[in-house]
Amino acid sequence: MNLDIPYQPKDPVSYRPRIGLIGCGGISKHHLIAYRKGNYDVAALCDVRKDAAELRRMEYYPDADTYDDYNELLKRDDIEVVDITVHPPSRPPIIEAALLARKHVLSQKPYVLDLDVGERLADLADKMGVYLAVNQNGRWAPHFSYMRQAIVEGVLGETMAAHMAVHWDHTWVKDYEFAKVKHLILYDYAVHWFDILRAFLPGKEAKRVYASTARSPRQEIMPALLAQALIEFDNAQATLTFDADTLAGKLDHTFIVGTNGVARSEGPSEKVQTVTISTPEGSWSPTLQGSWFSDGFHGTMAELLCAIEEKRPSTINARDNLESLALCFAAVQSGEIHEPVVPGTVRTLPA
Repeated sequence: MNLDIPYQPKDPVSYRPRIGLIGCGGISKHHLIAYRKGNYDVAALCDVRKDAAELRRMEYYPDADTYDDYNELLKRDDIEVVDITVHPPSRPPIIEAALLARKHVLSQKPYVLDLDVGERLADLADKMGVYLAVNQNGRWAPHFSYMRQAIVEGVLGETMAAHMAVHWDHTWVKDYEFAKVKHLILYDYAVHWFDILRAFLPGKEAKRVYASTARSPRQEIMPALLAQALIEFDNAQATLTFDADTLAGKLDHTFIVGTNGVARSEGPSEKVQTVTISTPEGSWSPTLQGSWFSDGFHGTMAELLCAIEEKRPSTINARDNLESLALCFAAVQSGEIHEPVVPGTVRTLPA
């Protein structure tokens, strides 16, 4: 059995627009590493701290211009695509300004903290005739991307279950602002997993989610490091388990069940994974190339550029991403009230 499934980022054939990046914090280096790999033209870098923009320019794109005011970058007619990586509370007005300037936008996740704001921005993108996409880069982690593409190609048949468990050490956040995020695991981290679950169960609507959190016996930081969620879909189910205070024997495991077969991945981290596809015809384990960081970031920008070039909807468009956020917000609320919650009924991020 040999399943030659295309899972690596696919670059546009000829569309190579000039790109501007707004927000030059820590995550921006992974964006820029990916864009250099894709031979993308990053023409401008912007940060309220000009020295941060200058640092990224020297590291990755020495010919780029730098700004400390994003409005100056948006005035440039030669820049067609803007990548926005600032912190979530600061993001909506910058996205709005970029859309009004008729720029295509790739927004860092989480897209918004209010679903109504997200819908308004998606409507604005439609009105201005531009694309608004969300950097859900986990979809292009090699193991997730391979399994996702196997589902798209019908290898597993209709998927009915997805179970994902991550047992790892997240205590490193104690010296960072992340340690102040109450729902660090269900919100800041698991937002990737809620989105990937939806990709593994295409066409399925999440009906209810029940989630809970707990503190580990030895943790010192404020946010609970143990979290889990059970999600009911149309004719399907899904579970997420996060043990973020695992000191040894770390494991990242995914198991997807379809009407014609299963897909599983397993490894010590999200960076090292072995994938196996099993059907009645046999089993297959591909030799995967690449890693989530930074191939995932390459994948999101490539998908946006290909969608623009091919004049088709982007698979990571903002309106679709609101469904992933609705699921995440409902899980956080469930963790607060200890009851099942219907996705979409919680319009803003709780707590």
